[in-house]
Amino acid sequence: MLNFLGSMKTLCDGMTRRDMLKVGALGVGGLTLTDLLRAEQVAGSNGKSAKSVIMVYMCGAPGHQDMYDLKMNAPAEIRGEFRPVPTNVPGIEICEHMPRMAAIMDKLVPLRSVYGSPDGDHDSFICYTGRSKRQQPPGGWPSVGSTVSKVLGSRNKAVPPFVGLSPDTGHPPYGSPGLPGYLGVPHSAFRPSGPGRADMVLNGIDATRLDDRKALLASVDQIRREADATGKMSGMDSLARQAFEILTSSKLVEALDLSKEDAATRERYGKGDPKNFGDGAPRNLEHFLMARRLIEAGARVVTLNFGRWDFHSDNFNGMKNTHLPPFDQGLSALIEDLHARGLANDVMVCAWGEFGRTPRINPEAGRDHWPQVGGGVLAGGGIRAGQVIGATDRLGAEITERPIHFAEVIATLYQHLGIDLETKLNDLAGRPQYVVDGKKPLPELV
Repeated sequence: MLNFLGSMKTLCDGMTRRDMLKVGALGVGGLTLTDLLRAEQVAGSNGKSAKSVIMVYMCGAPGHQDMYDLKMNAPAEIRGEFRPVPTNVPGIEICEHMPRMAAIMDKLVPLRSVYGSPDGDHDSFICYTGRSKRQQPPGGWPSVGSTVSKVLGSRNKAVPPFVGLSPDTGHPPYGSPGLPGYLGVPHSAFRPSGPGRADMVLNGIDATRLDDRKALLASVDQIRREADATGKMSGMDSLARQAFEILTSSKLVEALDLSKEDAATRERYGKGDPKNFGDGAPRNLEHFLMARRLIEAGARVVTLNFGRWDFHSDNFNGMKNTHLPPFDQGLSALIEDLHARGLANDVMVCAWGEFGRTPRINPEAGRDHWPQVGGGVLAGGGIRAGQVIGATDRLGAEITERPIHFAEVIATLYQHLGIDLETKLNDLAGRPQYVVDGKKPLPELV
């Protein structure tokens, strides 16, 4: 929380409220905004690059064969009840419950052969890192957003480089925006969801009073610095200045204010449902619009988490009545909007889940976990769209053409952002680690 406290009232631990003056967490539990802004001190930061990424994590993993890879020649217990519809690209068909995406297939690349989930656990980790949680280096693997924060820093000092739009969820990995791993909390996602958002504006405090509080913060930090024998306080002055820059700029708050958009645009995106779906994420269509606005304001990576696709029972009702229509609306509106605003070459969009679903429909009319193969979709970034990459067998059970590892997609995102794949970052043991280990970008997209 952002606190500008003028009272000298003593708290129960003996400290005064002024001693507790700080620029606060703003939605990242326990982290200060100053912590998050350490990313600004990265050597070689390329603040001028406009390249960015929006990643949609589809919590719980939707069935590839019910979206992009329908198997009409398979037996009924595998085929299911959905039917394919033609798209605006001859020869490519997708699920009938995604008509808006079918109409813009020339701007999309469905992936039908994604693999790499080692055990079929429900975890966003592999989507955000391209890596398994097994045998991690000290500190753990960092997510795409955290890596970009470290390597590139901010495009605009008033906007964090990495923003995560999901609120907390009942199953914590469903609400994760991507973790910082060995890069540490300064490269965590800025999370504007929740009550911390109200603390991004200077309610009742003008610039003069803010300067007074800023001076007070400097004096308190000076006392702390003089008493600090570890040296951890060194460099805090510049970080605090950057925190105040965010507070005194309207750029971030305006990006989060959807009332700035015209009614037609907001209607095209829709509202969806801001409440969490079970123990999963919301089906909040306004997050798609907010992601676009944050990218325009200067964010480099925005992640948003959508729904709960883990339909072990009643799969087809769940998909067609609660998930596919809003997903179809939100993602298609985002992609169309990026093209209409001249952003399609600069912004790459990736939407996927952590694995696929079983070919055979279970007795509860659901599909279970199937890590052997999953799917996803890419758009933007100047890629060669209007094609499908990968294929599976007649049952949708095994990959038959062009296996696509999660890390290859992550490598593609890094290449789009201008990050050299030979870049190494030190883990907590001081050992250098490649941002992507042994995988290359998808050549089909060039």
